[in-house]
Amino acid sequence: ELALVVTALRGVEIKGAGHMRLSRRHVLASTVGVVSTALITAQTPAGIAFARPRRASRAVTTAVYIEVNHEDLATVGAFVREGVHRPVFDLAMIFAANINYDGCTAYLHLNERVMETLRAAETQIRPLQRRGTKVLLSLLGNHEGAGFANFPTRHDADRFAAQVASVVHRYHLDGVDLDDEYSEYGKNGTGQPNEDFFVWFVRALRRHLGPHKLLTLYSIGPSVNRTVSSAGNASDDLDYAWNPWYGTYQEPSVLGMPRSHVGAAAVDWGHTSIEMIQTMASQTIHDGYGVFMTYDLRVSTNPSLVQAMTTALEGRRRLRQ
Repeated sequence: ELALVVTALRGVEIKGAGHMRLSRRHVLASTVGVVSTALITAQTPAGIAFARPRRASRAVTTAVYIEVNHEDLATVGAFVREGVHRPVFDLAMIFAANINYDGCTAYLHLNERVMETLRAAETQIRPLQRRGTKVLLSLLGNHEGAGFANFPTRHDADRFAAQVASVVHRYHLDGVDLDDEYSEYGKNGTGQPNEDFFVWFVRALRRHLGPHKLLTLYSIGPSVNRTVSSAGNASDDLDYAWNPWYGTYQEPSVLGMPRSHVGAAAVDWGHTSIEMIQTMASQTIHDGYGVFMTYDLRVSTNPSLVQAMTTALEGRRRLRQ
């Protein structure tokens, strides 16, 4: 059985409390029981390297969303595997930046806490990357009518994609996550989703990001119904897609995405039982899915829950000590 080490976080706290109007989608299975804590130690990360393969090599890629409005991104680095000091999480999403609308066009909005996370990259982002966790910026609608599927023109889609890519390159992030919730298409005089624009936007984003950055899809909202159109197939430029309904196990419908790059499990660390986590992780292995997606990891998250995931996903394989 794999042993989990929860490391002490030292010198990583960032201050401030920007707010966003958001809540994640939930279909909660059960509450979490009280279990034992894990060993706490301090670790020092190794040297950083930004040039990494676009596709992850591990059998199952573990992903986690961090609500930076109330939690430091550096929390992800507190969870490592004992002995090998390998990170538990392969992908860490900064949740979330927004697609906003100024009355004429969509623009990228970074709230106070997202900006603080980016500016504190040396303590919030780089330590994760040094250990091998890729850090992505999650993009979310913001109740203003702008979304990934209703850009007025291809030029507008390209312009927004360039804004997003500029932030990714400036802060040396590893990619972008797309979440088409809360856009409220049609509000403020905006258009309804167009059959081609999500594909155009994903293609433009890939062009601006380059081939070595990750592009993932939280499979929810109008964009998900428009991944294939006369403009092409969004899966040609996406790396991963996953189920957005926490407490459930179901494959997202993204035509062209192989199971090795899809996640059927969706875990909310504060609202999913240890038994459910074990069941979904085991089923992920059995069914050949390549991603295990989780949400809202906190310093206070019970380590036994994370241990249950790692044991079920990789416990049958011996790790080099």
